[in-house]
Amino acid sequence: MKNYLNTIIIGVTILISVILLSGAFKHRNQELEVISVTGLGSKDFESDLVVWSGNFSRKTNELKSAYAELNRDQETIRKYLLQKGMKSEDIVFSAIEIAKDYDNTFDSNGNIRGSVFTGYRLSQQITIESKEVDKVEKISREISELINTGVELYSQPPAYYYTQLSALKLEMIGQATKDAKDRAEQIAENAGGSLGKLKEATMGIFQITARNSEEDYSWGGTYNTTARRKTANITMKLKYAAQ
Repeated sequence: MKNYLNTIIIGVTILISVILLSGAFKHRNQELEVISVTGLGSKDFESDLVVWSGNFSRKTNELKSAYAELNRDQETIRKYLLQKGMKSEDIVFSAIEIAKDYDNTFDSNGNIRGSVFTGYRLSQQITIESKEVDKVEKISREISELINTGVELYSQPPAYYYTQLSALKLEMIGQATKDAKDRAEQIAENAGGSLGKLKEATMGIFQITARNSEEDYSWGGTYNTTARRKTANITMKLKYAAQ
């Protein structure tokens, strides 16, 4: 009787094990029946906002006279920009920075002996932020004309931005998703099957580079501001069940 019961228990145990293993094997095969694809969304666009800046300074032995000269330069620059068609509200002057300049003195062996005060240097930055991209570009190239008025303004290259990035990103996500789905459907059709439900969707990094450039992508995303004409890219990775 005892041997009979042991035989039954062993038989039941084997049966349960077979059922569990069959279920696991079936589940494993289901997990493997997945189509994974990556779609690309890409679009060329042109910046609609430009930010340009320049800086100028004056140096004299007396703080008061340096301040007066810098104020005159500021008004000359403002007048010049208004004559070029810029709007007053787009022209911003920063706070004045004040620094004391010194020249080192040396002994016969070339060692520093001390320093001599040579004057006050006052500097200021001007920034223009505007949607009139062509106009600001032209001004940034011609600003050296101010030298003829006695103002030494050092111009920085313009930085270019796009104010509709949110809408652009949504459009590209839709484009990348459609591209990925089309690829998945083609793979399923070529394999003699069909596409099932979407199981997972992962969005890639938003990249903005100069158009037709060899600029590298970054793992954290790239946002080029030096080029007026740009290309935006984004990827979508989709996983579908296969039927």
